[in-house]
Amino acid sequence: MAVLNEMHSGRIAELLDRIGRATHCLQFADGLNPAQWETLRYLARANRYSRTPTALAEYLGTTKGTASQTLRSLEAKGYIRREKRSADRRSVALDLTESGHAVMEQDPMARLEDAAADLPDDLGGALADSLTGLLRGLKTACGGREFGVCAQCGHLDSSGDGTARCGLNGDTLAREDRARICVEFHAA
Repeated sequence: MAVLNEMHSGRIAELLDRIGRATHCLQFADGLNPAQWETLRYLARANRYSRTPTALAEYLGTTKGTASQTLRSLEAKGYIRREKRSADRRSVALDLTESGHAVMEQDPMARLEDAAADLPDDLGGALADSLTGLLRGLKTACGGREFGVCAQCGHLDSSGDGTARCGLNGDTLAREDRARICVEFHAA
């Protein structure tokens, strides 16, 4: 069984590398590069606590300086805006502009999503679960932070009446907030 597992693990690693390279090439589109697309994707999906330069750098697995350069270029293109947070004037919140939301309609990763949508439901679900576990293991081995959505977070405090709160800060989470990426995610 171990030999079969090693055979599969090598093939899986090879396929993931090839898929990664193919999707990397797709993302040189509309005057943007892969890091810029990933930044826009992250900001579109992140919750209000996670749309910061530091959280972005952690999510991308890059330095704050590299993330800052990406943010400056996207700001110059008019796709994002930075705003000082009222609670802490040193903290910056990042948001997509109207132009940023519009360019996301052209996201080249939609091609990969379309290909994945063609998978049978049971296979698609199993693949998503397996890749999540693979990413979790890789992040653990490399010392990276795990990101996830509030609905699957151990900090989520749900009541019987359908309301939910973040167990870290006590804030009420709307249903759409629970589907957003959070930097404070902790697997349930």
